[in-house]
Amino acid sequence: MDTSRLLRTTGTVIAAAGLLLSGCTSGGSGEPGAAAASLPSAPPSPDAAALRPYYAQKLTWRDCGVPGFQCSTMKAPLDYANPGSGQDVDIAVSRRTATGPGKRLGSLVVNPGGPGGSGIGYLQAYAGIGYPAAVRAQYDMVSFDPRGVERSSPVECLSGPAMDKYTQVDQTPDDAAERAELVAAFKEFARACEAKSGRVLPHVSTVDAARDMDLLRGVLGDQKLHYVGASYGTLLGATYADLFPDRVGRLVLDGAMDPARPALELNRDQTEGFETAFTSFATDCAKQPDCPLGKGDPDAVAARLKEFFRKLDAQPVASGDPDRPLGEALATTGVIAALYDESAWPQLREALSSAMNGDGSGLLSLADSYYEREADGKYANLMFANAAVNCLDQPAAFTGPEAVDTALPSFEKASPVFGAGLAWAALNCTYWPVKATGKARELTAKGAAPIVVVGTTRDPATPYKWAQALAGQLESGTLLTYDGDGHTAYGRGSECIDTAINRYLLEGKPPQDGKKC
Repeated sequence: MDTSRLLRTTGTVIAAAGLLLSGCTSGGSGEPGAAAASLPSAPPSPDAAALRPYYAQKLTWRDCGVPGFQCSTMKAPLDYANPGSGQDVDIAVSRRTATGPGKRLGSLVVNPGGPGGSGIGYLQAYAGIGYPAAVRAQYDMVSFDPRGVERSSPVECLSGPAMDKYTQVDQTPDDAAERAELVAAFKEFARACEAKSGRVLPHVSTVDAARDMDLLRGVLGDQKLHYVGASYGTLLGATYADLFPDRVGRLVLDGAMDPARPALELNRDQTEGFETAFTSFATDCAKQPDCPLGKGDPDAVAARLKEFFRKLDAQPVASGDPDRPLGEALATTGVIAALYDESAWPQLREALSSAMNGDGSGLLSLADSYYEREADGKYANLMFANAAVNCLDQPAAFTGPEAVDTALPSFEKASPVFGAGLAWAALNCTYWPVKATGKARELTAKGAAPIVVVGTTRDPATPYKWAQALAGQLESGTLLTYDGDGHTAYGRGSECIDTAINRYLLEGKPPQDGKKC
């Protein structure tokens, strides 16, 4: 299959960064966790004396080593509450200038989600070359790695070998010893993040990133922000709009989150989302001659997958890496990764078939793409930044293991296959070393120009009802619906969706509220 497409979709996951990047910020992306906006009463004025030098800075563009793209570094205050402290963070920025012909409309900033997804990687591998030619002709395509991510003062936590162990920890503990092991893994992850990244951990919230985005708008010379955000990127975009409504240009929020839902509800909603996506996969799989989960209705297919996970929990199978046999944790991650995009379903069938016959390499490869693990054993910092942002943006979903026990029945009802694992994965923020600065609340962006909110009816990571909720909260929100599978809708093959968004970006005409494709 097209691996870049899989990475494009899984890279937009939003999560609370448990062992899975599957929760709603995720992300995730990630996975399962959730993030919501942490909003102060009012943003600092860009005209404030301490911020003026940041808005006045000039970007020096240089060659990126990627044909057609330029790169630069922007300075931002580490702490927006004290911008005159002299402590800064470096924000990496990249662009591809408008190709023409036609009138240049300014910059179009794009974000793939996460939290923790690299905007620069997304721009250079996909958006800057794969967005519609008419859009690239009239906009400078721009992105940045948000603070704490990859090239922008990154959060660092575990080493590669330590991450390998972390991703294999049993996410469905069956006894006291396994529960203790899972809690210990979360605590060690948090300690490592604090030890290596204590300076930046208190300052990587979504609100901080939104303020950086306004700073970027200013140094790019744009009066208004034009923006396309996917998955967690919708939370970032909506937060920006609520903070700076008068600076909103053309905003597309695709695969939307609901910032008003607390972490526990977001995680449970997302669990339902993965069940919906799996039901679509199971229905299709049962029709295929190579379906390793057999025939029958989706419940029967799900039962067979759950039984396979149970066997892996007891006895992992070989994966080609002696240090990482395919157990239940990695197998679950691999399946979830493939549920983000229906084009990955054939690959998932093949990987499951091989694993059921003793070769776990296919599912391990899917899990590695999800965690952004390279062949040399190094991990991108997606998981680290994901946890740092999510755990700052909202109070933890659970106060401890006992709270997970209480919630387990509702999670398992939401998804018999994934519920338990996704519930336990949401425990990670419980042990985070920095207290959350935000909470769930509605974002209204009062006075903003029209904002297009896009929802996919069978989206696994950002359930459709979240898009409905966000469009309803935003004073100028317009809901655009895609009746289909997969995570996000723009650029995924729907001419109806693409035409509506392109017209909005190029002509400023949003689709009629409630339009369905």
